Amino acid sequence: MDNMTIFWLIFTVVMAVLEAVTVQLVSVWFAVGGLAACITSMFTDNVIIEAVVFVAVSAIALAITRPLVKKLKNKGSQPTNADRYIGRTGTVLTAIDNTVPCGMVKVDNEKWTARSASGEPIEVGTAVTVTAIEGVKLMVEPK
Repeated sequence: MDNMTIFWLIFTVVMAVLEAVTVQLVSVWFAVGGLAACITSMFTDNVIIEAVVFVAVSAIALAITRPLVKKLKNKGSQPTNADRYIGRTGTVLTAIDNTVPCGMVKVDNEKWTARSASGEPIEVGTAVTVTAIEGVKLMVEPK
């Protein structure tokens, strides 16, 4: 084995280990490209050809697997019943102040912890509209 074959082999192993550690699909394409370049280096001593093979195979691997990766990433979000509160109107029961983190609203006979979407304090009794849900808190703005 020559030096470039060893280089590409080490590179491939490092990329594979990095992929295994991160589990984010960030280096798997480079591991595949590195393997192709490693195999190429066994047949040629031309570093430019090896680099071109690495870039081409990495790009092809990315292009082939990108739709699959997008599909898997989007699978993680699950809509919940809580989404039905977005756009609904409620009433502030406890003054909302994001600096203190306090505030509670009542929407459809349900009490929720709430925060101001704009960051501005909202007084008790104010009618509010739910703009988003973050965790277990409703993000609201005055109506």
